[in-house]
Amino acid sequence: MTEARRRTARIERSTSESSVLVELDLDGTGRTQIDTGVPFYDHMLTALGKHSLIDLTVQAKGDTHIDAHHTVEDTAIVLGQALREALGDKRGISRYGDATVPLDEALAQAVVDVSGRPYLVHTGEPAGQEYHLIGGHFTGSLTSHVLESIAHHAAFTVHVRVLAGRDPHHIVEAQFKALARALRAAVALDPRVDGIPSTKGAL
Repeated sequence: MTEARRRTARIERSTSESSVLVELDLDGTGRTQIDTGVPFYDHMLTALGKHSLIDLTVQAKGDTHIDAHHTVEDTAIVLGQALREALGDKRGISRYGDATVPLDEALAQAVVDVSGRPYLVHTGEPAGQEYHLIGGHFTGSLTSHVLESIAHHAAFTVHVRVLAGRDPHHIVEAQFKALARALRAAVALDPRVDGIPSTKGAL
């Protein structure tokens, strides 16, 4: 029997707007080391690693003196690329994950298909959520942008629904935690899966 492949990735991306390094291990324990220069985003990515059980290191520097947008977006792009690389040919994975997570009054559902087809459906945020400035740096509209960037660059189908919520912080955090739990299920190795979990033979 051949030794199992380590499901890890290390990706760097540099532009005139940001410099990003992401390292991850899909078979970790949720250890994280996050520094993006956007404190609320650090909090969300820490939750993402912790609750997905993906070991995650993120180091990002960008033009946050202009706006957090470039750094947040570029980090999500590299995170998606790292997820895709670490999964390799996706042999033996569960493929699908579904989680509904509460945070006090907020409730969010995330469903992930490691499909090879990038698609995001994001619904249910209350009116005005996109305009809230959370933690002094993170605008509510960035949540959808992060989800879209991860889904596109990981080549995942992702559905995220906000089912309830009042506090802007809770609404975002419930979504990240739901995504984390769905990812945890979707990328998990299932000993009953023989090869690639697709009737096409490829994902």
